[in-house]
Amino acid sequence: MSDEQTRKVIEQFNQAFQLHDPGLLKDILAPNCRLENSGPAPDGSKHAGYDECLQFWTAIAGNEHMTFEVEDVWVAGERSVCRWTLRWGNGARDFVRGVNVHRLENGLLAESFGYVKG
Repeated sequence: MSDEQTRKVIEQFNQAFQLHDPGLLKDILAPNCRLENSGPAPDGSKHAGYDECLQFWTAIAGNEHMTFEVEDVWVAGERSVCRWTLRWGNGARDFVRGVNVHRLENGLLAESFGYVKG
């Protein structure tokens, strides 16, 4: 898989959260998708399978009270790292910064691990 193809999938993934459009996730998740959320500490919640991952991300992407800002994306073959900021209010502490580490398989998102600054 080329860097360009991976970047396109990751951009669509990120747009789902930026545009609050969970429908953008439906055709980019692998059937065996798995994710590890950044919380709760120390290991985060774990989710496996298309339906479970879609349900988890749909709840976040559909939340119009949050703002997801992409800071930077690095792509190498079927892997990517996205640095981001998630805001849920206007206060000085109403945000968290973090990264998602992704792996694609056959052009679909197969793994996503989220980490935040503590």
